[in-house]
Amino acid sequence: MTEINHQPKCAIIDANMLATIGLRQILEDVMPILQVDVFGTMSQLLAHHPEEYVHFFAAQDVVVGNMSFFAQHRVRTIVLTTQTDPSTWLTGFHSICTNQDEKMLVRNILQLEQHAHGQGRNLPPLPQVSSDKQRTLSDREVEVLSLIARGYINKEIADMLCISLTTVISHRKNIMDKLGIRSVSGLTIYAVMHGYVDIRNI
Repeated sequence: MTEINHQPKCAIIDANMLATIGLRQILEDVMPILQVDVFGTMSQLLAHHPEEYVHFFAAQDVVVGNMSFFAQHRVRTIVLTTQTDPSTWLTGFHSICTNQDEKMLVRNILQLEQHAHGQGRNLPPLPQVSSDKQRTLSDREVEVLSLIARGYINKEIADMLCISLTTVISHRKNIMDKLGIRSVSGLTIYAVMHGYVDIRNI
């Protein structure tokens, strides 16, 4: 008997494969419960059961060229645009500008996730860290994590908390080990999703 996969799936539809690789990584960091599939064309998506996807991240030209499909799935569609001026974005769709640095892109995806999913309340539980790791962060580790998420470097964190640089590095390593997260973007996402830092401060 085949096991049913209940993991939510989202699709990225964009011919720019280099750009989609980065977006895929960020989406997997923001919502680790997601399976993210990448398609270069609309025909590739249509050949892979599009009804199974909870979200479509589609390049603006793809949406415009397939408006009848995306209009039916407007709530599930996020338009990827290189235009920074919101007045040029497609009316009636959520849009994300991909022509920005990673920090701003992460921030905008987090804002969209919080708006659409009630700060994660509508999403399935996050995967659990293996039992041999202690997930709970100490108060000091939470302080360090929140400062990392706000963009401070190790030396600045040491000065702000009046601790040594070595101690900051040790806390940072412990945080990454406990959470199983290695990137600053991933730590930022975790901090925002768990209320350790306000999204407006990153």
